[in-house]
Amino acid sequence: MTKKFTLKANFPEFGGNRGLHDSKIGEVSQGDKEVLRELGRKIFEIATSKVNEEYVELQKSINRLEIVKPIVYIYEIPWHEVNIYGELDLRTKHPLCRIYEERLKRIIYKWNHGLGAPIDDPRFTYPGLEPVIIQPVQDYIHDSGYGIQVKEDIVRRDEMNPIVSHRYHVQIRSEEDIEKIKMPKITFDYEGAERDYQILCDIFEDILPVERRGVSSFWFAPWDEIVQWTGVKEILIDMFRRPEYVHRLIDRMVEAWLHRLDQYIRLGLLRDDPMRLWGVETAQVFAATSPAMHEEFALKHERPWYERWGYNYYGCCEPLHHKVDILRRNVPRLRKISISPFADFKEAVKNIRDEFVIAWKPNPAVLATSIWDPESVRRDIEEKLKMAREYGCIIEIHLKDISTVNYQPQRLWEWARIASEAAEKYI
Repeated sequence: MTKKFTLKANFPEFGGNRGLHDSKIGEVSQGDKEVLRELGRKIFEIATSKVNEEYVELQKSINRLEIVKPIVYIYEIPWHEVNIYGELDLRTKHPLCRIYEERLKRIIYKWNHGLGAPIDDPRFTYPGLEPVIIQPVQDYIHDSGYGIQVKEDIVRRDEMNPIVSHRYHVQIRSEEDIEKIKMPKITFDYEGAERDYQILCDIFEDILPVERRGVSSFWFAPWDEIVQWTGVKEILIDMFRRPEYVHRLIDRMVEAWLHRLDQYIRLGLLRDDPMRLWGVETAQVFAATSPAMHEEFALKHERPWYERWGYNYYGCCEPLHHKVDILRRNVPRLRKISISPFADFKEAVKNIRDEFVIAWKPNPAVLATSIWDPESVRRDIEEKLKMAREYGCIIEIHLKDISTVNYQPQRLWEWARIASEAAEKYI
């Protein structure tokens, strides 16, 4: 039966652009259909479970700044290390089927091993894992970029691991070089999206409905991009020696990001009006600066972006325990602040209290040690949550940036169990 899609919402656990518009689409075999249909049945069970319903209600309460049991999120998993029982092995042949098989199996893997809420990126509003198959529009979006490519040397420790060390080649050194940064152009592959939508509707007919969903937000980190062209040390020195040059550089990047956002809106590629969505922002290079410099060279310039969103989530790995005041002043409708392993946790909870949600990031390095020590993990989590409760904090637990588990996924499973048990004691 032929169906027409409607553009609704993005679901972040399904990942970004995977080049579907370039795949060679042929007929889907009955065997591939049956593999996906069986996975679809399992997704339905997960979506309609009482446990998942609790996740949805907890996230709504947290977003309303209510003190409830923290949700445990685990994402950015080293998937190449955790498939010890073949649970993630792909059986389908068709290129589109293999992409969806991988996506659905990862959700099911997280569910089977108790790896927190079954979405991969909870920085966005938790929409609930409805019993549907999501076709994310970003699979069919082409972004021309900024007209300047990153040049770098990389070092790998594990050939299977996508996490690598980078050394960037400096390409922007002067005000004249700023003109190398072009405005991005966004296009959408309507034909490819419609074609794949019809295939998915045929596969999942009578199992789950298929919905195309628009982008719910962006990872807005213009400074993370700038330092790949300027060098980190070089741009930090320029903030002192050539501040006007740095001001002009960040203004150009913010202009490019706003230009991109306006195109998404014009093309109808967002999930909703931005004022009903989340902005997600960070400037990690400012881990090395004072609050005053962070405010001058990042927050004040980026405010036009923050103003476009109904809610804002700020931060990633940079320590922000001592920067709550500048975030409060410069980020309108701020709702969540990231507290990373590099932050002073006690200072963070004292400064934030119940004004914002704390997105606490425990240190993932505990999973990479030569000897696994679950009791030290338990002590750390329980100590931090006790401290947060004493100051009346609204808190979520985000385990992310997991570069390795030393090919021992049982460590990750046990970490999740310990964190869940600690969270149960919060209220």
